[in-house]
Amino acid sequence: MNKFFNKRRKSSCIYVGNIPVGSDYPISVQSMTNTNTFDVKQTVNQINKLKLNGADIIRISIPSMDAAESFKKIRSSTKNIPLVADIHFDYRIALKVAEYGVDCIRINPGNIGNIRRIKMLVDCAKYYNIPIRIGVNSGSLEYELRNKYNKVISAEVLFESVMRQVNIFDKLNFSYFKVSVKSSDVLTTIKAYKLVAQSIDQPLHIGVTETGTTRIGITKSAIGVGTLLMEGIGDTIRVSLTDDPVNEVKVAFDILRSLHLRYRGINFITCPTCCRQEFNVIKIVNNLEKRLQDITTPINVSIIGCIVNGLGEALRSDIGVVGGKKNSSLYINGIRQPNKIENNNIVNYLELIVRSKTNTYIK
Repeated sequence: MNKFFNKRRKSSCIYVGNIPVGSDYPISVQSMTNTNTFDVKQTVNQINKLKLNGADIIRISIPSMDAAESFKKIRSSTKNIPLVADIHFDYRIALKVAEYGVDCIRINPGNIGNIRRIKMLVDCAKYYNIPIRIGVNSGSLEYELRNKYNKVISAEVLFESVMRQVNIFDKLNFSYFKVSVKSSDVLTTIKAYKLVAQSIDQPLHIGVTETGTTRIGITKSAIGVGTLLMEGIGDTIRVSLTDDPVNEVKVAFDILRSLHLRYRGINFITCPTCCRQEFNVIKIVNNLEKRLQDITTPINVSIIGCIVNGLGEALRSDIGVVGGKKNSSLYINGIRQPNKIENNNIVNYLELIVRSKTNTYIK
């Protein structure tokens, strides 16, 4: 473990489809479809796109029994992709999607119903050998808890909601579950997860909920998820954005890569630019990101517009460009190459170099 990190919290392990969650297994990345579940074709296309971009587990909202019938068709077209059904209010929907092959059921204690209904859901999960996710959310706490604390949603209130459900599962002799305890407030989220992490052995799905649009959502998620991971807390993550869910997956991997926990795709090391730049760094990097988004092999590519920081970054990158007038220097594995790159041809030249080094070619 990195010296800056606390030791990763030990937990039990569950399987969501073929993805292990917990114990010492890699931290998995999740996202959620934002298509209409009744539109089977569009939902399947989005699931496949999320999988292509690295999502390990994908959640789908199932708001009705009719949506459960749509899920049956979705499942038949995505057999090898771990799917989680998001269930609210009607426990019978959970029973139906379990029959249709869902890999995990997400319930919210605030609206799933009484102990009899929870027991039926647990019996179903046992029968099909699938885990349940207890998903506590500050926006949908139990009515009783909201009134008890005069609508003040603190970390302690979220923790109380979690433990109520955990205690029910204990009484039903069911331990095959994971827990999330999310708030739209970053500090409340962090504190709530710390309380839960000290109290149970099950895996934790971490994230900050309802974070907002892309800019603020990335900021909140990086702080909340990053802090928890550095505390050793977290077995699977989702970055919640009001955006294309593919971006959730990309940001999640950026967070994991920044903490040296998982690596996927290109890590661009680029300067913020100033009047010293010898070429348009922003334009070049944006073009390369678009062209090379299919690359999954971990690789560090530094593109610095001048020699001030360019040389140092190039020496420790797999591929590095150091800005010069009209022509820039190219480094591969820290070794300067004899031929320079014309500044007006950096994008095309670097794409060829990256694809050659990663054995990835345009189809």
